Amino acid sequence: MIDVGTTGELAARLDAACTSRTDTPSLADSHTFDIADAYAIQAALLARREARGERVTGVKLGFTSKAKMAQMGVSDVIVGRLTDAMRLADGADVDLGRFIHPKVEPEVAYRLSRDVDADDTALDIETCVDAVAPALEIIDSRYRDFRFTYEDVVADNTSAAAYAVGAWRPVQDVTNRAVRLLAGGREAVGSTSAILGAPVRALHALREMCRRHRIPLRAGQVVLAGAATAAVPLGAGVTTCDVAGLGTVSVRGV
Repeated sequence: MIDVGTTGELAARLDAACTSRTDTPSLADSHTFDIADAYAIQAALLARREARGERVTGVKLGFTSKAKMAQMGVSDVIVGRLTDAMRLADGADVDLGRFIHPKVEPEVAYRLSRDVDADDTALDIETCVDAVAPALEIIDSRYRDFRFTYEDVVADNTSAAAYAVGAWRPVQDVTNRAVRLLAGGREAVGSTSAILGAPVRALHALREMCRRHRIPLRAGQVVLAGAATAAVPLGAGVTTCDVAGLGTVSVRGV
């Protein structure tokens, strides 16, 4: 386990990489740390953003694909934080210069209607959700050459960079909905079933991870449930995500 000083030092390094748009070597190249340390680094990274005036607007899940879990040799999802500085309006222009090497993923978003007590085992987290929507997540690993460990990704706030959410709709079953992502002439086609078999399962996985790592879930926050297709590079022009029966959301890279 690393000490508090080292936690702050590594968080500062990742923060500098993000703000300067300059990649950094894997933290694991120079430090040995476990997953609890990684979440502590993430929390310290978030604290730096909040000190600059950013406000937490939600959480995101990663490794919700069985293939990705197998690739990384893990069995748990990972959780990162979203802030208002990452939020994009549907259809908004997004300055590509704010990223290092951005990629984009199509997602399903849920909205929390009330605070979630992750320690309340009798609480059904599905009852804490009042809306669902299509979403786009822009990920931007701060690591050089995309070379990183499982712990590195968590420390780097699960590569969270920006997100856009389409029109909210009443809660409904969005299992096995067709998903289409169009980005810079590239097309990725998939299904919401790629998200743990059904996106709603991501909510239950989220609560357990938030209980384990003391991550608060508050009313009004957005939950990005995970990617429905592989990520594709984000470039200039319009990127659109369409989820069958749920709607579309887009951004335009400039």
